[in-house]
Amino acid sequence: MCKENGKQATNPTTTIKVKITKKTNVQPKNKIGKKETQLVTFDLPYLGFFYNQKLLIYKGNGSDYEEMVAKLKDGLSKVLEEFHQLAGKLARDDDGVFKIVYDDDMDGVEVLEAYVDLDGKEDDGDEEHDGGMVVSAEELASKEISFMRDLIPYNGILNLEGIHRPLLAVQLTKLRDGLAMGCAFNHAVLDGTSTWHFMSSWADICSGASLISIPPFLDRTKARSTRVSLNIPDAPPQLESVVAPPLRERLFKFSETAIEKIKTSLNSTKSGDKVPFSTFQALSTHIWRAITAARGLKPEEPTVFTIFVDCRKRVSPPVPESYFGNLIQAVFTGTAAGMVTGNPPEFSADMIQAAIRSHDAAAIEKRNKEFEGNPFIFQYKDAGMNCVAVGSSPRFKVYDVDFGFGKPERVRSGTNNRFDGMVYLYPGKDGGKSIDVEISLDAKAMEELEKNKEFLLDSDIV
Repeated sequence: MCKENGKQATNPTTTIKVKITKKTNVQPKNKIGKKETQLVTFDLPYLGFFYNQKLLIYKGNGSDYEEMVAKLKDGLSKVLEEFHQLAGKLARDDDGVFKIVYDDDMDGVEVLEAYVDLDGKEDDGDEEHDGGMVVSAEELASKEISFMRDLIPYNGILNLEGIHRPLLAVQLTKLRDGLAMGCAFNHAVLDGTSTWHFMSSWADICSGASLISIPPFLDRTKARSTRVSLNIPDAPPQLESVVAPPLRERLFKFSETAIEKIKTSLNSTKSGDKVPFSTFQALSTHIWRAITAARGLKPEEPTVFTIFVDCRKRVSPPVPESYFGNLIQAVFTGTAAGMVTGNPPEFSADMIQAAIRSHDAAAIEKRNKEFEGNPFIFQYKDAGMNCVAVGSSPRFKVYDVDFGFGKPERVRSGTNNRFDGMVYLYPGKDGGKSIDVEISLDAKAMEELEKNKEFLLDSDIV
């Protein structure tokens, strides 16, 4: 586990309060009958994780909140005809094999409507209360994610609960000049690539497209056909009840200039025909070294770097980019903390590059067979000692998700699945090669990181 032995990031910062005004369920617009899809080896490790949360904050550009909500619901009903798995539930067959089951009589996707309650008072019964009108999209975009926790549904809900809950929940919170869209996806059903494929398809439909330009590839058995019987405990696995020191979350906005500086400096150490370090490898090295130093670890203490690698092009044979599901695996590398901080950056970069490049079809097959031979439900403690774990990707075009009322002001991950050392990468809103880096750390380590000028370069901190 990452230093705090399995604890999610918690923050004493006051959270914004919301009032839910309406809950509805959205189903595919037309009946499509009963559908079943087996979860495969790539999906199963995430059953013990929490729902994966995303928050998109929009200015309405003059659009009326009620009209925006109606458009979003209508578009959702249409896009669910192709992405019907998100409107289903998890189930297990008689052999203990998990699957996604959809039928037309199921509830579908849960949609919540809400407003911001600045006073935090009990509901006074005033149905016309318009608390959300005093909070702007720009104001929210500058806040820490812990402050915005209640703008996203399903906080602290495990993916295993998808047996009883919708696999997707959406909360639409009214703002003065737009809305906040909080989404909670069951991570046993899809990964980041599939999440943003769905979101961009939904946005295209809302913006007037009659068809989804790239339909999802729904046959998971093309990636892995092995049936895995997975035993689950009588009660879902829970995080340990021991109170961990508070963690802090920060967003570091690295400009294109800073990213180029990090990458160019690192690649200046390469000679001959050696493969250059990618932007991801260079930035990952920059982050791993800085966090290791900020933690103040003893030279002999271990540190682990974890990457969630997209395997769509790595499996044999490859599957389409539009494959819908999880097709990622965690890849690990590690050494003593003193080796990371005491050597030049290229030492750590070589380790990261080697770990990524070695994760080929044979390595993927080996990992799958190991899991299938001894299947179990992963928890955070499996991430590694004093780890830095990187999720999401700056390749995801999150700021192109326009539902017809403009691009988002800010895109963030929610508070679920955050722990000491968890990092999320997103493209910067300014475009180009800028990258937003979300980091959760022990409060003391975060304080040290924020003072590290060599790490910060010219980045802004949210």
